[in-house]
Amino acid sequence: MIQRHPLAAQTAEILLRRIQAGEWRLGHKLPGETTLAVQLGVGRSTVREAIRELAGKGVVETRQGAGVFVIAVDVAEDWEAVLKRVSIVAVIEARVAIEAEAARLAAHHRTPSDMRALRRALSRRDAGNQAVDDLVDADMALHRAVVAASHNDVLVELFDSFVPRIRSAMIDMLGLKPMADPGADDDAHAELVEAIARRDVAAAAEASRAHLSSLKAELS
Repeated sequence: MIQRHPLAAQTAEILLRRIQAGEWRLGHKLPGETTLAVQLGVGRSTVREAIRELAGKGVVETRQGAGVFVIAVDVAEDWEAVLKRVSIVAVIEARVAIEAEAARLAAHHRTPSDMRALRRALSRRDAGNQAVDDLVDADMALHRAVVAASHNDVLVELFDSFVPRIRSAMIDMLGLKPMADPGADDDAHAELVEAIARRDVAAAAEASRAHLSSLKAELS
């Protein structure tokens, strides 16, 4: 019987161990809430919460009218843990994929309001005359404005998940190795904004890709 709290978390852990031990294999259905509650010595509400926790971790899936089924035997690694583990170069590579597509979509979907936000963000970014922290924050704000102009919530969420990792790495990098050509960097960002303004989807995607690839090369 489970004695300690939180009961639901403990129950989820026990169920996960039983799944990993092969008691219920991939595709197999778990016993009902009443059966599991009796086996574990907890209430049905605790079992229900434990199932929700495992579903959130991608281990089980509740199918309406059919029951709860095993869809994985391992818990997916936490996204923040992944970002802490991987190299900054790997994060930049992911940004290339995300932001080039976001720039393409922004050129297609941008509104007058988006353009005002982009131009404001661009005007606040001056690579040659800002403290490192301020420059990085202004740069992140401009890149986020591009992603926001894509009007794709998934891309926005992905970008936001990268920001803490990118911000600290960029501050460290620029503190040790100042930008070789601040003017060219400002021009690259202006080119991206202008491509979005004239709805040139190919040029917007290429401007984003080229800038981030250049950043990757500096970090490699």
